[in-house]
Amino acid sequence: MSILPAPSTPIYLLDLRAEHALIQAELDEAVQQTLADAAFIQGPAVGLFAAELGAHLGGTHVIPCANGTDALTLALMSLDLPAGAEVIVPAFTYVATLEAAALLGLRPVLVDVCPDTFNIDPAAVEAALTPHTGAIIAVHLFGQCADLEALRRISTRHGVALIEDNAQAIGATFRFSDGEVAFGGTVGEIGTTSFFPSKNLGALGDGGALLAHDPARAALLRQLANHGQSQKYHHQFIGLNSRLDTLQAAFLRVKLRHLPAATAARQAVAARYDAALAALPGIAIPARDPRSTHVFHQYTIMVNDTGRRDDLQHFLHRCGVPTMIYYPLPVHAQAAYAYLGYQPGQFPVAEQLCTSVLSLPIHPLLTPEQQDYIVGFVGSFFEN
Repeated sequence: MSILPAPSTPIYLLDLRAEHALIQAELDEAVQQTLADAAFIQGPAVGLFAAELGAHLGGTHVIPCANGTDALTLALMSLDLPAGAEVIVPAFTYVATLEAAALLGLRPVLVDVCPDTFNIDPAAVEAALTPHTGAIIAVHLFGQCADLEALRRISTRHGVALIEDNAQAIGATFRFSDGEVAFGGTVGEIGTTSFFPSKNLGALGDGGALLAHDPARAALLRQLANHGQSQKYHHQFIGLNSRLDTLQAAFLRVKLRHLPAATAARQAVAARYDAALAALPGIAIPARDPRSTHVFHQYTIMVNDTGRRDDLQHFLHRCGVPTMIYYPLPVHAQAAYAYLGYQPGQFPVAEQLCTSVLSLPIHPLLTPEQQDYIVGFVGSFFEN
């Protein structure tokens, strides 16, 4: 595989400067309208964005909140689980998935993930169910849906709420065996998402939202996110002060309009990576579940020889190619969660992934020239 000269523009893992430059006029207009309205908290853009995102996702209720971690916390709060109830979560995930449960006095119960898609393993979920299980949190990792058919079946059969953490897969869909097609985040009792700037639909600051198909659930979540009040100074529940501010909602309205094109561009970048990297003996390209679309929040390869992953990352860094490891340490090995009592070796797939995954640059504006440069050096590393 030949190595090309350095591309004319630097390579970034995510190029928000360039993405925003293309829509700068629309972002500026959003700022000016927000200033003119002078309703910086719960201004008109918040409700408009919620309605537009809900329509984009097939007609679901959208409840904006302050961030994705708050969304997970509010989702669990709305279930009114008893102290110590168990919440099943994947062992390969960002720590917020456990954090929300732990902060509420619930007990995270870890299960391993599938070795191909990296998503939560339904068989492991079923094996982990006990009379104390209150919820299952399925994370749609890196841009494609977990096995929603199996997870919904488990949830229904055992009467355990399914929560979908859809922070990395906004707009991805899942096709069920009966032909039903649903957006990620809209199948379980509650969906959550994050608008952290690096997300496919990212704000210019923090933000998040909950998704619910049941109007009563949506009304409760809306109340919990606003101090538990049904009207000002009348508090039926203990809640949070968790709001998406008006300016961020205004930015997100702009970016939502461009999301389909940005997703298609990410998918095109992923297809070019596939074509260039599939034959390399040293790596495995991202597996696809044929039932799910993939919106490629990340393009994550696996290095077959786990001992060489870090060497590849250092080599690419020296060549001007940024990469990221999501995630370098499994959650059961984090010091904060030692109290759960898990031991090394209990989640072999998650532990192996932490030593072998590497995410390459992917964003809507990554050029073929830049990709040729990246894959050229990946290839040269394994040829030596």
